[in-house]
Amino acid sequence: MVRPIRPALLNDRLMLTLPTYLDVAAAAERIAGKAHKTPVMTSRTADEELGAKIFFKCENFQRMGAFKFRGAMNALSQFDDKQRRGGVVAFSSGNHAQAIALSAKLLGMPATIVMPLDAPAVKIAATKGYGGNVVMYDRYTVDREQIGRELAEKHGMTLIPPYDHPHVIAGQGTAVKELIEEVGELDALFVCLGGGGLLAGSALAARQLSPHCKIYGVEPRAGNDGQQSFRSGSIVHIDTPATIADGAQTQHLGQHTFPIIQRDVDDIFTATDTELVACMRFFAERMKMVVEPTGCLAFAAARAMPDMLKGKRVGVIISGGNVDIQRFGQFLTGD
Repeated sequence: MVRPIRPALLNDRLMLTLPTYLDVAAAAERIAGKAHKTPVMTSRTADEELGAKIFFKCENFQRMGAFKFRGAMNALSQFDDKQRRGGVVAFSSGNHAQAIALSAKLLGMPATIVMPLDAPAVKIAATKGYGGNVVMYDRYTVDREQIGRELAEKHGMTLIPPYDHPHVIAGQGTAVKELIEEVGELDALFVCLGGGGLLAGSALAARQLSPHCKIYGVEPRAGNDGQQSFRSGSIVHIDTPATIADGAQTQHLGQHTFPIIQRDVDDIFTATDTELVACMRFFAERMKMVVEPTGCLAFAAARAMPDMLKGKRVGVIISGGNVDIQRFGQFLTGD
């Protein structure tokens, strides 16, 4: 079921604290030495297939295996003493959960994470391993945001959502900042899209450092709320989509992410689960990398439009590599 959400009025938007590129730059300094500067990889096979020069920003090699560590560390690093004592609560299907748990552990504060029952076992285990107190819920029948708010109020914790927060958005933007500073200006940039934290932060960085770059978000075809929102001008809410891209099973964009995406992004595309599996196989066979389904969204869209990208310099964000090994093998073999 698709349910439109009233778009924020101009006055409402002025009340929001929307991050800018200056916040991305400050986040880069804040997380330096804590987050990895992940590698940028290339593939002659990918270049030949698309007739372009492709630069893969490999956030699957980030701490805890995904770009989410950037936003989590940037947000938690700005807690005051009272917030640190109370701790942090977050809701996540996995990568934000791990990022918050690890960041909290490194900063010496307690963390409670609300996770869906069907989250990948490897992500649940890692979150617990980082010291997070995990609270499980059914993502198809229960509102995780309400659970998070209730826990925060009851226990005096600070809620850090997975994408709709200025500090999270700014932290995520540091990945593209690093990419462009390393390889130079781009003609096109493809970024996976769930709730919009990575895409919004990436857009802030790209618009500043490569102003002529075309910026594209990519989400699962089964859950294209972002595409609908972008084209209608209002945030669209959908039921939890059925897709293997568990990191992008969000139901709507955020009040902070949507205005940035609407202003700075050129278009939003979708990819099927079949296309994601094909990209997982490509990364494993050709680049010897484990990439989770959500991490394949950006490349899946780029592969579908070689005519548009011919002769271009293209950035592709690989958002993460956290996938159960047994499930990974099943994806690749078709079992």
